[in-house]
Amino acid sequence: MIKFGTGGWRSIIGEDFTKANIRLLTQAICNEIKDSGKDDKPVIIGYDRRFLSDLGARWICEVLAGNDVPAELIDKNAPTPLIMFEVKKKEAYYGAAVTASHNPAIYNGVKIFTSGGRDASMETTDLIEKYIDKVTDIKSIDFEKACSDGLIVKTDPSNEYIDSILGMIDSEAVRKRNLRVLLDPMYGVSKTSLQTILLTLRCDLDIINDRHDTLFGGRLPSPSAATLLHLKQLVVEKKYDIGIGTDGDADRLGVIDDEGRFIHPNEILALLYYYLFKYKGWKGDVVRNLATTSLLDDMAADFGMKCHEVPVGFKHISSAMERTDAVIGGESSGGLTIRGHIKGKDGIFAATLLIEMMCVTQKKISGMLNDIYSRYGYRTMVENAYSFDACKKESLVKMLYVDRKLPDFPMTVIKTSYMDGLKVYFENKGWLIARFSGTEPLLRVFSEMPDKESADAACEAMKDFLGV
Repeated sequence: MIKFGTGGWRSIIGEDFTKANIRLLTQAICNEIKDSGKDDKPVIIGYDRRFLSDLGARWICEVLAGNDVPAELIDKNAPTPLIMFEVKKKEAYYGAAVTASHNPAIYNGVKIFTSGGRDASMETTDLIEKYIDKVTDIKSIDFEKACSDGLIVKTDPSNEYIDSILGMIDSEAVRKRNLRVLLDPMYGVSKTSLQTILLTLRCDLDIINDRHDTLFGGRLPSPSAATLLHLKQLVVEKKYDIGIGTDGDADRLGVIDDEGRFIHPNEILALLYYYLFKYKGWKGDVVRNLATTSLLDDMAADFGMKCHEVPVGFKHISSAMERTDAVIGGESSGGLTIRGHIKGKDGIFAATLLIEMMCVTQKKISGMLNDIYSRYGYRTMVENAYSFDACKKESLVKMLYVDRKLPDFPMTVIKTSYMDGLKVYFENKGWLIARFSGTEPLLRVFSEMPDKESADAACEAMKDFLGV
């Protein structure tokens, strides 16, 4: 079974993530490339530090070579944004990252990128799935032979990627401050790029959890308040100015401020939009998915701009940013990008921009957030993920999306949306969303409210109503 979710194809290693399925997927892509005459550009392949990622990338290259489709392999552990950068730079039609991003260690998968270095659209992944059903024969050539024959070219675009980020940053302002930064790559792939960038900017940098560990230290490789507790402790104890955590493939980040407070990705988005608009003079709209803070709506309105709400999946954010020429786009799970950079999320660039913000404004993150909340009001988000028996999914879907039933919430409902799952908007400017994960057997229920008690109450009402 090869089915694409919002973040690519992800499956449990040894069940569906197998050599046979990787070869099947690649053959389907090759058939589509041949049918559409797109074999004049290389397919860019990269991989992270998960178990089988390096071999998975080689299996992809072998099938590409067997079909006379040129392959360019980034032959070292590569952040997903680096792979997207190379797709954009080479004007390639396709790219792929062997990664399961922030999923548990038992998962691996493949993310597909298309022209411009963007996440493949649903139309593209649906097309690939149709090609998978039609595969009758898989062609491949041994990796070493394909390399010696020039069918697979090994490359390392790291320097160009790093230089492109440094070129967008006020380097002089950062160099003057000598910030103390603690980085937690979470055993993932951000270390080399972020270390090079931050040392170039004369930051005083220390790093933890950077060894190669396919079990991610027993943690989920997703930067959250729960997974960054050690980073939080060290930032306070050693008096760092900021702690930065990145997920397994470095397209998302989490932040700990100098007081040891976890800065929610919603707040990171608000901070950077405010900074780009108020301090750097950038003008433009903002894009967020429907599970991301409405604080951005109030900020955009204050700026005389508009906030665009899109379904979950960064491909929707990229498309809306391109359509509206928005300044910034992002999601509450920690991914964002800005105008002029790659068309996908980039935790490495976002971390660097936050460092610049602190140096240019000469304010701590807490001080910037106080400015924002005093102007637009405080928000808090509660996030829950409920597992369920597979046999219950059909009845849950029917209840939520077909019959469109709602619980008796303890606050007034003003409207609902079914653009992507269920979103309920409340009179107090709060909201709740309930949607099924595109990559795991989970029902995600998020709520944003002016206070945590109200958010908890809304989520509890939905949980009790659905019986999960």
